[in-house]
Amino acid sequence: MKSLTGELARSALDSAPDALIIADADGIVRFANRQAAVLFGCPHAELIGLTVEQLMPERFRGRHAGHREGYCAAPHVRPMGPGLALFAQRRDGREFPVEISLSPLDAAGLVAAAIRDVTQHAQLEAELNAAREAAEAARAAADRANQAKSRFLATASHDLRQPLQTLALLNGALRRMVGTADAAEVLSQQEHAVGTMSRLLNALLDISKLESGAVKPQVRDFRAATVLDAIRREFTPVARSKGLVLEVEPTDESIHSDPALVEQILKNLVSNAVKYTERGRVVVRCRREAAALRIEVVDTGVGIPAAQLAYIYDEFYQVEGAAHGSRDGYGLGLSIVQRLVKLLEARLEATSEVGRGSAFALFVPLAFAAVGDATPDERPAQAAGAAGNAHVLLVEDDVSVRDATAMLLRVEGYRVTAVASLPDALEAAARAAPDLLVTDYHLANGALGTEVIAALHERVRPHLKAILLTGDTSALIKEMRADSDLRILSKPVDAEELLRLVAALLGA
Repeated sequence: MKSLTGELARSALDSAPDALIIADADGIVRFANRQAAVLFGCPHAELIGLTVEQLMPERFRGRHAGHREGYCAAPHVRPMGPGLALFAQRRDGREFPVEISLSPLDAAGLVAAAIRDVTQHAQLEAELNAAREAAEAARAAADRANQAKSRFLATASHDLRQPLQTLALLNGALRRMVGTADAAEVLSQQEHAVGTMSRLLNALLDISKLESGAVKPQVRDFRAATVLDAIRREFTPVARSKGLVLEVEPTDESIHSDPALVEQILKNLVSNAVKYTERGRVVVRCRREAAALRIEVVDTGVGIPAAQLAYIYDEFYQVEGAAHGSRDGYGLGLSIVQRLVKLLEARLEATSEVGRGSAFALFVPLAFAAVGDATPDERPAQAAGAAGNAHVLLVEDDVSVRDATAMLLRVEGYRVTAVASLPDALEAAARAAPDLLVTDYHLANGALGTEVIAALHERVRPHLKAILLTGDTSALIKEMRADSDLRILSKPVDAEELLRLVAALLGA
């Protein structure tokens, strides 16, 4: 029976998945199972009688003898060298990483060591570390690329708009100076070309900003009427020029979103509706649907074939068969809309019927509470007088834009002092206080137009009206729109729009 028990024990140890050796207090191997012989590449008979130090790389042997003696002085079950990289050595001298568990046996001084080859585990861990490092490097490269793209967009928003700004303003000045019908027609065509270039540039920059993540929603509660009023003011003259009726139905609802981005979505939708409608009307209306406000833009235009509805949000896609047959756009408006809707986590639905028109519905969350009307500006209007007596201080560091803007204002009849910097503006204002300030946002040497406005408010007049010209679309610019003394125009600025705003602010 005793012999049978011993055979069963040896058979069980030989069948164990891990290599197992038993050594005495002197580190001499007294027992090794079949897996140990395979692991070390050594016949079983030769393993017996070796020291455990002979089963490890030579560089570890001297230190290990001391560790072994320490363990035998207070033996207990534990992993060997926790936290350390352990290595064993095969008979042919090859090293391999291992994990070892130690267990003292009842027999005096005997210790069992279960040994596992972790070569594959180590390789996998190395591959994971390499993949992690590669991912971190790729993430860092992507961050650098996004930062570079953001810097490019900031530069492009300013520098690419400057020459267009110059052309638009010079065109506006020339239209007031020429007297022949032929010259007026030439300038009208030039104005149309500049406007087309401006819209394309703005659309491309908008898409690039959205793709780079440079646009961050500034979500808050606001009255939907504030956005609808802006739509009415901007597009009523455009619709009227085409013989269309623009109806913007009033609403008292408040919504929870980014007002600037919602306005941009609706402007793109209304612009498309006007462009593709030859007769009839464009209607903007609102109604509640559950916890959202449904804002609809409905037109009586050419309509969109059902087969094309799936593609209208693709970049540079235009609906076939438009009645006017022109390329007054580049198929970017709805692509921008789709990106903005996704950014705001809103929803957009489109329906259309060829020959009868289209309807786009934007769903925006309702505000958590009603938002009151904005407090009206109760300060008396500036008594600036007629254009011939009004003094406009212009601050612009780009010479061509400065000269073109000054020429436009002078042709209109204003007295203009044109300077390039904040110190020059303060000096000019000290000589003759302006009735109105017109300043670029990004000036030379990192100076900002807002700094010019603040300085003149402090030194000239607390509520001096100002127009800020900018290609910047940052959150800071959006927030400044609430200032009743400030009006913001996005570059490239239309000459007629600038002159209308100057006249309105001066009370002319």
